[in-house]
Amino acid sequence: MSYYLNLSVLSNNLKKLQNRLERQKLLSAEARRILSLCESRPITEADIAREETGRPFFPGSDTDFSISHSGALAAVSLVRGNGLRTGCDVEFVRPRSRAREIAEKLFTAPEREYIESGGNFDLTRFYQIWTLKECFIKLRGLSVFDMSGVPSFVCGEGSLFNTGFGQISFNLYELTGGADERYILATAIEGGEERQPEIRWVSQDSLALLIGYHSFG
Repeated sequence: MSYYLNLSVLSNNLKKLQNRLERQKLLSAEARRILSLCESRPITEADIAREETGRPFFPGSDTDFSISHSGALAAVSLVRGNGLRTGCDVEFVRPRSRAREIAEKLFTAPEREYIESGGNFDLTRFYQIWTLKECFIKLRGLSVFDMSGVPSFVCGEGSLFNTGFGQISFNLYELTGGADERYILATAIEGGEERQPEIRWVSQDSLALLIGYHSFG
């Protein structure tokens, strides 16, 4: 079994783009470039099929992948092996005016307590929970509307852990490119042994791995 987390920073190119749609197109193209490098062949949209839920996959291949991008970072989680699946989500850490409202609507009570630890709303902890939930949703081919039904990622005296996910292991990372550039990233693998993905940078620039949270499953 091969399990990789492939990352690429597009800071210089993205700084020139003010249009959000153009930025998204550039990041999506970069994600396909990463897939092409992983598969050692050109990958276009025509090579990617989709399940009924919209989840992307390679037809007739034992390679499973998940794509995410935010800010100036593109990420592709990839696993090779029959019956294996992966999920990936990355978020640029920035203030969100509706973060509390989102937590109230979509997070479990233990998760909200974890975020509000010490009486203050902890934005980093909010993104930890959000990326883990999004990661699970992408793994299973669900939608954001299913998020309220995802089991809690917190148990036992505020410890960050997952409960009720079966044979799925998660990894959580915090990366930084400076004081104003920070990301929370989560990956998941289902159907294989608990392990961390091998991290591979496929851009000239890279971010510092500020924290690599232990894997749990």
